[in-house]
Amino acid sequence: MRKLGLIGGTGPESTVIYYKKITDGVRRRLGRGRFPHLCIESLDVFEVLDFCKRGDYDGLADYLTRGIADLAAAGAEFAAFTGITPHVVFDEVARRSPIPIVSMLDASCRYAVGRHYGRVALLGTGPTMDGDFFHRPFRAHGIDVVTPDDADKRCIAKAIETELEYGIVRPATQKALEDIAVRLAEQRHADAIVLGCTELPLAFDGVDLPVDVMDVMDIHINALIDRIIGE
Repeated sequence: MRKLGLIGGTGPESTVIYYKKITDGVRRRLGRGRFPHLCIESLDVFEVLDFCKRGDYDGLADYLTRGIADLAAAGAEFAAFTGITPHVVFDEVARRSPIPIVSMLDASCRYAVGRHYGRVALLGTGPTMDGDFFHRPFRAHGIDVVTPDDADKRCIAKAIETELEYGIVRPATQKALEDIAVRLAEQRHADAIVLGCTELPLAFDGVDLPVDVMDVMDIHINALIDRIIGE
């Protein structure tokens, strides 16, 4: 098995899910008595968001590249981010990295193409919804990416930064996020709702939406398991 290095802490809740699902997934595929070798470099999601808010993408790339270098020094053969927002500088970090980095966006795009989606609705952090880095690979495959209006974007971003990053899921917030997803699906005719922040699945657990749900974290985790076991 190949050793994976994770950039964690972006945020902590999703890092725990990555660790649990990767170890469980490898065990299920290879049988009892087999767990993967992993290392985690835990960074700070709020530092990542601050870099984005200041528009300091060179600083963000430096911050993440140092984390990847630490993973490589710990023996990781390849790496991955446990958050989507760091992908805003993915190409630059991958260029500098001493080891390959498995992109969450590439894995998600392959998933959408395989299901013949024509339009997806993206929920995520402010930088993810407002930026072009998530839209770009989907657009290259003819898939339209739509986002909420500004008021709904602010609601989603606030929920992520003040609740979900701390593992808090308040019923009122969960209902508000569900309503946003339903409006997008119905009014913008989306084939799927993209949970484009790795903490959003916490708020959509048990929620029944009228269209498919793309949990990019699960999609990414399965791609990482494939890489660990050489599939």
